[in-house]
Amino acid sequence: MPESKQANPEQAVRRIIQEAGGTTQALGLGRICGQLYAYLYFSDRPRSLADMQEALGISKGSASMTVRQLEQWGAVEKIPVAGDRKDYYLANEWVGKIVRNILDEMAGRRLAVYDTLLAETRAALPDGGDGFLAARVELLQKFCTRVRRLWENPLVKALMR
Repeated sequence: MPESKQANPEQAVRRIIQEAGGTTQALGLGRICGQLYAYLYFSDRPRSLADMQEALGISKGSASMTVRQLEQWGAVEKIPVAGDRKDYYLANEWVGKIVRNILDEMAGRRLAVYDTLLAETRAALPDGGDGFLAARVELLQKFCTRVRRLWENPLVKALMR
């Protein structure tokens, strides 16, 4: 019978932090973004930028810029610590809400840009938009409408709470 391996909790958390970085990097959000959020998520107390630098091996500037982005998404919040002038941060534990905020910012903004561009393109087409280009624009407009309906679906919104 094979020996059962017990994972060291610290090693397991380090692997999750690394994997979170890989995930956010694959999504175009940057590796440090996922690592920093996961580090704070698994921290049992507020952490300073210096703590983040040391734990993740990143520069102060990188930690500062990333934590600001995470604040904008509602993923982390600044916490005052009595007797210390440094900024400390805690992770928001509502991951679904954070994902929704990120998607709202990224996908919502992109959909609005596409809506405008497609409407402008359609309006610029001669003769009311007959032909190949008009057909492609119409397909994209229909797709954007379906994506928006899906995104605004109450079930999707409930899952992202």
